[in-house]
Amino acid sequence: MRRDWRWVGARSTGTSHIKSGLPCQDYVASMEIDAPMGSVFAAVVSDGASSASHGAVGARMICTGFLKAAYQYLRCGKRVEDIDRETVLDWLDRIRDRVNAFAERNQITPRDCAATLVGVLVGPKAAIVIHVGDGAVVVREQGTTHWIVPSWPYHGEYASTTTFVTDDPMPEPAVVPLPVRLDRVAVFSDGIERLVLDHVRRVAHAPFFESKTEVVANSAIRGHDRSLSKALRKYLDSEAVCDRTDDDKSLILGVRQ
Repeated sequence: MRRDWRWVGARSTGTSHIKSGLPCQDYVASMEIDAPMGSVFAAVVSDGASSASHGAVGARMICTGFLKAAYQYLRCGKRVEDIDRETVLDWLDRIRDRVNAFAERNQITPRDCAATLVGVLVGPKAAIVIHVGDGAVVVREQGTTHWIVPSWPYHGEYASTTTFVTDDPMPEPAVVPLPVRLDRVAVFSDGIERLVLDHVRRVAHAPFFESKTEVVANSAIRGHDRSLSKALRKYLDSEAVCDRTDDDKSLILGVRQ
């Protein structure tokens, strides 16, 4: 398979979770899909609710379920441009069925697996963002230096509240088609929102994304750079970051070659 993308991904346990003896409840997953219509970069982050006893499990099932659904769809010859709201709702129904089955087996409720979803699929000529809850995707169109946030993080009426894939009824997902060729993407959980987004002007901090993705662009590794991913984990664990946020933190950075 010819690799069209370089990428890194990492997650870090928040200091508040460490103090409370809680595990990291974020999960990240990414892959390059060798689809008949061209290579597709897929990246997804899920943040398990701190109040959910099995939030980490829910986050993992949501990420792996998203990638499985996208892989099966695209390997059948469909394009990113063909994905519509009905397709996304079908994917989410399948993910919810999996969570519900897990909850039944373990005599818990789906709410005990509450987790968000923020994902992106980037094809040769178009992309799509699929989003439930907080966290965000930030992207750059090829040939520009302008970073945009296609779907803004959702925060509820009260502090630290949002919506989850497992909610009943399920909240309407944000499904945002992008009919442009992207060359750089970032996907992250709400743990670093305040570091990388300007919530007043509702824009991304472009210098952060330019500098971080430039490191990935200069990598000699095609595909997933595991060494750089370890360095990204150290950055997320660093005092400079943890002094500004005590939440779990996840970040995926992708660069088209």
